[in-house]
Order: sequence, then C-alpha cells, then structure tokens
Amino acid sequence: MTAPPLASGPQGPGALRPLLDTVLVALREGADARNGPLPAGGPEAVTARMRDALGEALPTEGEPDALHRLIRALAADTADPAHPLCAAHLHTPPLAVAAAADLAASVLNPSLDSWDQAPSASALEALVTRALAQEVRAADALVTTGGTESNHLALLLARETHSATHRAVQLVCGANAHHSLLRAAWLLGLPEPVTIPTPAGTLDPAALDDALTHLHGPLLVAATAGTTDAGLIDPLPEIADRCEAHGARLHIDAAYGGGLLLSDRRRDRLDGLTRAHTVTLDLHKLGWQPAAAGLLAVRDTADLAALHHQADYLNASDDTEAGLPDLLGRSLRTTRRPDILKIAVTLKTLGRTRLGDLVDHVCDLAQEFAALIEAHPRFELYDRPTLSTVLFRPAGASDDTVAAARRHLLHDGRAVIGRALLDGRLWLKATLLNPHTRPAHLAALLDLADLLDPADPAEGHTPT
Repeated sequence: MTAPPLASGPQGPGALRPLLDTVLVALREGADARNGPLPAGGPEAVTARMRDALGEALPTEGEPDALHRLIRALAADTADPAHPLCAAHLHTPPLAVAAAADLAASVLNPSLDSWDQAPSASALEALVTRALAQEVRAADALVTTGGTESNHLALLLARETHSATHRAVQLVCGANAHHSLLRAAWLLGLPEPVTIPTPAGTLDPAALDDALTHLHGPLLVAATAGTTDAGLIDPLPEIADRCEAHGARLHIDAAYGGGLLLSDRRRDRLDGLTRAHTVTLDLHKLGWQPAAAGLLAVRDTADLAALHHQADYLNASDDTEAGLPDLLGRSLRTTRRPDILKIAVTLKTLGRTRLGDLVDHVCDLAQEFAALIEAHPRFELYDRPTLSTVLFRPAGASDDTVAAARRHLLHDGRAVIGRALLDGRLWLKATLLNPHTRPAHLAALLDLADLLDPADPAEGHTPT
C-alpha cells in the first residue's frame, strides 16, 4: 500500500499545490451557487443538501473527489462573513494574509505543549504576546481560543490568588456582562455572582460602589469594553477608581472593544483599560483573524504560577533547568496550535496604521448606518453606536414582528441580521465588521429589513 502524501516535509509543497487549486475552485463554485450571505431554505434544506454531498461518512473505499465535493457543499451552504449583508454577529471575514499564514500553521503542525514540538512557534509566541501585553501595560499575555476561555482564565487566576486563605472570590459584574463570565463562575465553583442592573446598558459606578461597600471577602469586578448586544463600553476609569478604593481585583472583558487600541482616533475610549489586573482581547473580532485568536493579558506574571503543572514527558524539571522553556503553564490546554503565527504575520504585514484604518472604517460605517436609520420614516434607532454595532427596529412594530422579519430574511438567505433584547424590547442588530462594506450596501440592508408590514407580520411586501 502506498501511503497518502503528507502536507509537510520536502514533498509537502508539491503535494499541496494541486489540492489547493481544488480547494480554491470548490470555494468559488460554492460561493457562486449560494449567491448571497446565507443559504436559502433554512436548517432542513441545508441539512438535506449536506447529507446528499456527504453520502456515507465512512465508506469502505475512499473517494478521490471528496475534497472538491465537500468543500463546495460547505461553501454553498455557509454563512459568509465577507458578504456585506452578513452582519449579525461578531463574525469577522478573515484577512487573506492571515488565512494564508494559518495554512502554514496547519501544514507545519507544531504543538505548543513542549518546546521540542514547537521551537520556533514558542519563541514567536513569547515575543508577540509580550508586545501585545504592553499595549495594555500588562507584563504578559496568554493565547486563548477567544473571549470565553480568556474570561474563564481570568476568574481562575483571581480565585487562585486567594487559595491560601481558603476564601472564595466573589464575582461582581453588570447585567451587560458576557455570559461566559457567569458560566466560568459556575464551572469554578465560585459563589453566585452579584449582578448589578445596567439600565443604561453600562455598569453604573455608583451602583457598583454601593455593592462593593456591602460585600465582604475577596472581590473580582468584571467590566466590559464592548458589549455583545450593543457594543457599549463601561465607564472604565470610574470603575477602576471604585475597585481600588475597595481593594477589589478588576478584570476587563475587551474581546470586542479592544480593537480600538489600534486606532489613534478612538483608543482614548479605552482609558482605564491599563488599570485592570487582567484583560480579555480577541483578534478574531476587530483584528480580522481566522478563529481562534484570543488573548488574556496579565498585569502580574506571579499570577500565572497558578497554571503551573508538571508532566515529565513535557516539562521535566531537569530539562527546564537546562534551559528548555516550560510551555505547559501557559494554557489550560495541552495540545495547542500556533495561533500566534497568523497574528504575527498580520501585525507585521499591515502595521498599526492600516489595522487602525480598518477599525475606523467599520466604526465610521456604523455611524453612517445609524444616520440612515434616523432619517428613515419607518425605522427607529436604539442609539448612536459606540463601536460598530447598530440596533434598530421597524417603528411601531411588535417584538413578534421584529423576530419574524429577521427569521424571514434568514430563511430566504438574503441578509443575516442579529437580534438584541434591550430596554424590554427586541431590536434588530447589525454588527458591521467587513471593511469592504460601503454605504450602498447599508441602504440595501435597511431596504431588506423593511420586509414585513408591522400591522400584519404574516404578510410580506416587496422592499422598495
């Protein structure tokens, strides 16, 4: 039996080249077949088409056409974040240069659980993470799979700083906090979090001060710089003041808003970020990386001692004493792919200026969309956007109508718009992350959202 070709090694590039041609053709054919931001027909139709393309998942004999057929099917029935009318979630179209770097990471397949599996990747990770940590005046940063893992790690480090006292740390956060923080508190066995109401969408420093005054024991306050629903930023300097006054530890979830650090025009909106003990960052949002590209910046490297773990076959003490880096204490995961490569390539290729321009473009675009909504007689704007998220709804519509209009667009595959429940009402949500989107696309998106007559959610009309 002849073994199939490998992606790496001297013969790797030659083996990959025709396969890459096949992949690129299949991607193009799939996009042409879809002809929109989302496949038409809803979940049942998509499942039926994928079932037909897959056939038997584990056939007795292999099928040479499987690569082309399955990638074409996946592309034809995917949600395409690069389409201007795909604007529901924090779902970024990745930069081509980042995707190309990610291919190299897959080919070389280093695993960052020991130095002898990833010598160059571990060196690159150390250099780039420390440079990114300096952006928030932190000492170091860990690579994570995204905001959820970063927030989990932040709570774990906070818990372990008080492990010697056997006193459980209490999480205090706003009602606007990301769900992963509450889940992390549950997973880590922490007391029930104290959730502070956020009637204006952001954490109120006065309400926080009152809560901290009446709480006892170790406290961890989690603030948000870029809420998932509306892209709002908590008043970070005032929150940091309250934390310092009460001796509370501060974590800031800047998975979304952290991208403003790249913008000279907007980075001052993150004033106070550098006062946190830990900061969640996420470059597969306003960094245009293929997922995953998360980071947790840590102000005090002594906190990372809590992650130390020893396995003789990965970080034997005599190897470490001899100078081989210990990578096992830089993550809760063992096998880790080198996600830092695509980040490093992007930072070096585009630089701060061009990346900042991309951030400014999508934020400016959100302002243009908000102005368009304000001028439209049949729509209501929630508020002027802080980042690149815009909330709006048909004027006078019921929540059922708003929900039905969104699902109608999803089923037809014509536009992907999100939803957010704020101030007791359901809003349509446009999260603008595509730097190729233009004002004409925004007008088309609003036109498609004007889909149903608010008086009769069952009846559609043709957008004008």
